[in-house]
Amino acid sequence: MSYFTKILIALLFSNLVVCTTFAVEHDRPNVVLILSDDQGWQDYGFMGSNVVQTPHLDRLARNSLLFERGYVVSPLCRPSLASIVTGLFPHQHGVCANDVSPASGLERQKANQPVYESFHRHPSWIRTLVENGYLAFQSGKWWEGSWHDGGFTHGMTHGDSTRGGRHGDEGLKIGRQGLAPITQFIDQAVAAEKPFVVWYAPFIPHTPHNPPPEILKKYQIAGRPVNLARYYAMCEWFDSTCGELLGHLEKHQITDNTLVVFLADNGWAARDDTSKLPEGWWNDYAPRSKGSPFEEGIRTPIMISWPEAIPPGRSTDLASSVDVMPTVLNACGLNTPADLPGIDLRDETARRNRDTVFGAAYSIHNMNPGDPESTLQYRWCIQDTWKLILRSHGSDITRYKTVHEWDDVPARLYNLKLDPGENKNLSSEEQETVRELSKRIAEVIPATFEDRSTPTN
Repeated sequence: MSYFTKILIALLFSNLVVCTTFAVEHDRPNVVLILSDDQGWQDYGFMGSNVVQTPHLDRLARNSLLFERGYVVSPLCRPSLASIVTGLFPHQHGVCANDVSPASGLERQKANQPVYESFHRHPSWIRTLVENGYLAFQSGKWWEGSWHDGGFTHGMTHGDSTRGGRHGDEGLKIGRQGLAPITQFIDQAVAAEKPFVVWYAPFIPHTPHNPPPEILKKYQIAGRPVNLARYYAMCEWFDSTCGELLGHLEKHQITDNTLVVFLADNGWAARDDTSKLPEGWWNDYAPRSKGSPFEEGIRTPIMISWPEAIPPGRSTDLASSVDVMPTVLNACGLNTPADLPGIDLRDETARRNRDTVFGAAYSIHNMNPGDPESTLQYRWCIQDTWKLILRSHGSDITRYKTVHEWDDVPARLYNLKLDPGENKNLSSEEQETVRELSKRIAEVIPATFEDRSTPTN
């Protein structure tokens, strides 16, 4: 073999290696996370609603592995989002409520500093993907500082409380004022031939309920409260924005190699009374809705779509919001921290072996950094058809203590198959079940049961 022949073979081989490496690089899926904000778990066409029209999400559901029995680990947006990002429970990442206790007397940015530090100490799937070559765009709800603080490469939220930052600021324009920032980011990522992440968490269908008139009129019928019509219209408006986002993936012909993850942050804050507030706002949370441990507060469909790799189907296996991180990282070929409580939802064996999901509810607006139990109200678990809710007695110094069922019932046990409305407490009849499930809860979310309902500060 001549010298030049050897050189030619070497060059061909090196090109083959480069091309193979390039192909593997592009086999990593793009990741799009879609988060609905304050939407009831039944308020989708694909979940059985014959009122709310969600054609785009219905189509996504047909092309997804859909978990009908999905649950968030917190019924409130800030801790719920923090758990989605870190794969941890609120008592682990330190974000247990929407706001630090007003008793601290500190300006919001300073009051939140220890919360930010606790949260950002933990790995997140967003930061991990960026460290491995992904571009990442933040839009919509984001509580933990700026998009840059969150590890994104691009984004909208500045997080500066002196400029009105709290839970998304500029990011909250997404969806309500179009999707141009996202579509432009996708265009740039595709042009750069880089895998990307999109965090789409619009302030929809959250209040204010001010949907486009052409959508609202479809739901205004005789006998239906106008507030309910507005909420239904907001759900359809959210769906239409999802359709625009998914359509942009199709435009670039990248749908097949894009992992789309969908869930809601919590349930609907469903009290039908706006008499004391500006038009389009709800007056308060209903007792068993957002913020509560009942089904209307914590249940959500969870779906994962990746046409190239995940066969579509519907599953009644339990799924949890802490499953997002291991699912995303494993799908992208990256290692998952060993101590995460969640599982890769693509793994049927893992789903079969995990028989219980867990969560906790804390006071909404008086978080005490470093002391999550001080405002703990409920812990719960769901195993098969059983659901156990254990009462704690954390401090609540806000008006919400008169809204939710912060009562003295120590334990509630429901058979969700026979009693989906959670009306019959079986804890006295099924004491052994209560004991066994209480042990499981204590292993995952420990608590001392100290009564702190009367604040000491």
